Amino acid sequence: MKIFPDHFIDTINAATENKQPLRIRGSGSKDFYGNPQALQHSSVLDTSTWQGIVDYEPSELVITARSGTPLAEIEKLLHNHSQMLAFEPPHFHASATLGGCVAAGLSGPRRAYTGAVRDYVLGTKLLDGQGNILSFGGRVMKNVAGYDVSRLMTGAMGTLGVLLEISLKVLPRPATERTLCFQASTPEAMAIMRRCTAEPLPVSATCFHDSQLYIRLSGAESAVQTAHARLGGDKINDDDHFWESIRNHTHSFFQEGKSSGKSLWRLSIKPTTPPLSLPGKQLIEWGGALRWLVTDKDADAAVIRIHAADAGGHATLFHGNKTAVPVFHPLSPALLKIHQRLKQQFDPAGILNPQRLYTEF
Repeated sequence: MKIFPDHFIDTINAATENKQPLRIRGSGSKDFYGNPQALQHSSVLDTSTWQGIVDYEPSELVITARSGTPLAEIEKLLHNHSQMLAFEPPHFHASATLGGCVAAGLSGPRRAYTGAVRDYVLGTKLLDGQGNILSFGGRVMKNVAGYDVSRLMTGAMGTLGVLLEISLKVLPRPATERTLCFQASTPEAMAIMRRCTAEPLPVSATCFHDSQLYIRLSGAESAVQTAHARLGGDKINDDDHFWESIRNHTHSFFQEGKSSGKSLWRLSIKPTTPPLSLPGKQLIEWGGALRWLVTDKDADAAVIRIHAADAGGHATLFHGNKTAVPVFHPLSPALLKIHQRLKQQFDPAGILNPQRLYTEF
């Protein structure tokens, strides 16, 4: 039996020779994400068995692991050392892997206050579309050689290369966390979230839905208590379960978004944007910067995307009829040209997850 990643190299070389598209797949927890064209007429390159912690020194606040390593395994190890992945990556399934986490580039409730996935990627080792092993960045913050290229792999959906190893910066877990709940209208909730941004409060997550505003405070016990006194609100029990339901979309709002006849849209916009006048139900995160919309599957995608663009952002069809509507917000001609040039550089034969991001490449 061949030793990994030799098997990956052979698979890529054979795919190039036969002009056969490859679908890069770990556990499959994010198969739903992206354009469905990528799933058709493709052979699977399975990375789920390429597992293991390569290097972890808690005092250095850096962990390096292979792409098929389960996220749950990594987070358990970090938890045992009172550390965490600060961007709170969504799993969507118990078998979610590190490679899928970075390739999808999705962050959870803490993202607006601690940073996104790409902010914590220090280095990557990958296979390009010609079977070459490339290394970028490193395992410490001061080693910035190729740092931007490592970040480029975040959210690339496997279109630029097969991730082999990833080095991530980790952070200490907060000493204390407390979630407050407020009854509020949408304008009132938006005003409170703006206040949380303007004042030096230890806020680590916000969520507004169905007239309920939730604010999570994280930090030293004294800081959390002081912030609670300034903001008011009722402390909720079992807040870990609540934020997990938002992070992994097990909350009833997201379940409705997956139900028959509904679409779930993700709008990333300026946090100061007033409430959006769109048909359906909304859930607001990230201090107003992330708006989730559950609407009918035949809702006008162009109208939704115009609202997002007018608010300085973009709209992604998370769940719904993806054969009729492009999943990701259309690129400007200039940005599309940059994406195509990058694809040509890393994957000249165009065999790695073609059309997973955009149908043009």
